[in-house]
Amino acid sequence: MELRSVEELMDLLYAGRHQHALRTAALLRRSRPADKELQVAALVRGIGPVLRPGDEAARARSAAEAVRSLLGERVFRLVRGEPDPADDDLLRLRQADEEGRTAGVDAGVLEDWRTVLELVAARHARLGAVD
Repeated sequence: MELRSVEELMDLLYAGRHQHALRTAALLRRSRPADKELQVAALVRGIGPVLRPGDEAARARSAAEAVRSLLGERVFRLVRGEPDPADDDLLRLRQADEEGRTAGVDAGVLEDWRTVLELVAARHARLGAVD
């Protein structure tokens, strides 16, 4: 499945159990406020169970493939879990994921993230047009 719009992505996020993804994204928003792609990667990891219910091994891959054309290669790589020796983003994402499981973080609501998703998608679309 390839998502073509933020609206389609929002539908998947609403369909899933998104509270943990919201908490993880909120933690990253606080610790890395300028890194919108990292925050978005934390959020969209939550669509994996919707795309692949019961297939835990394929969830990350399915979620990553679904958002690749919409949100770009970096988000794809982070959601899929591919380490990049040049940075520690995947490590930070995993740490926030663990913190999000236990922390009593006020994560807000899913709709708060629509604008951030639109910004990342628009940035990727502009970069794709240049490539």
